[in-house]
Amino acid sequence: MAKRVTGPEIEKLIQLLAKVPGLGPRSARRAALHLIKKKDQLLGPLSHAMGEAYDKVKVCSRCGNVDTVDPCTVCTDDRRDQGVIIVVEDVADLWALERAGAMNAAYHVLGGVLSPLDGVGPDDLNIRGLIERVGEGGIREIIIAVNATVEGQTTAHYITDQLAGLEVKITRLAHGVPVGGELDYLDEGTLTAALRARTAI
Repeated sequence: MAKRVTGPEIEKLIQLLAKVPGLGPRSARRAALHLIKKKDQLLGPLSHAMGEAYDKVKVCSRCGNVDTVDPCTVCTDDRRDQGVIIVVEDVADLWALERAGAMNAAYHVLGGVLSPLDGVGPDDLNIRGLIERVGEGGIREIIIAVNATVEGQTTAHYITDQLAGLEVKITRLAHGVPVGGELDYLDEGTLTAALRARTAI
């Protein structure tokens, strides 16, 4: 059995860091050591920032984004086209689309995808909130931007069925050959999707 070389406070820091996605036990130890070495420049400010985040961060009651205000900054931004809603699985997807800067629209975070095997049904996701938003009127288009997985596609079909009868255009992200991709390295599903979604030149 390995001997403990640090106190319980440092061990706890390492254990908590190891739970962060992308950090395993070794990376967590290196991160903890770096934070401790830079105690005044990093550890103190990080501790303060995390305390503030814990106190102030909340989930937007309208779209499901995380922010320090409710409704969130995205929902209250009058420069956005609030008539177009991009539906995403998770807040990380919202942030990724915002980094891309491809559209200046509103969002709706589902909080996951339908997965009967994992016990995730419609009531476990924020689908009802989306239907209510569309029912309020003023929404012209719903862009379903879920992942191209079986669960993602099942969720997309379910949402489409739920919105049937409401006067709103429903689109989804194109699937196919990525920019810079070589055909020889793509899987059959991607190639099939690319052929089906072909466009005129």
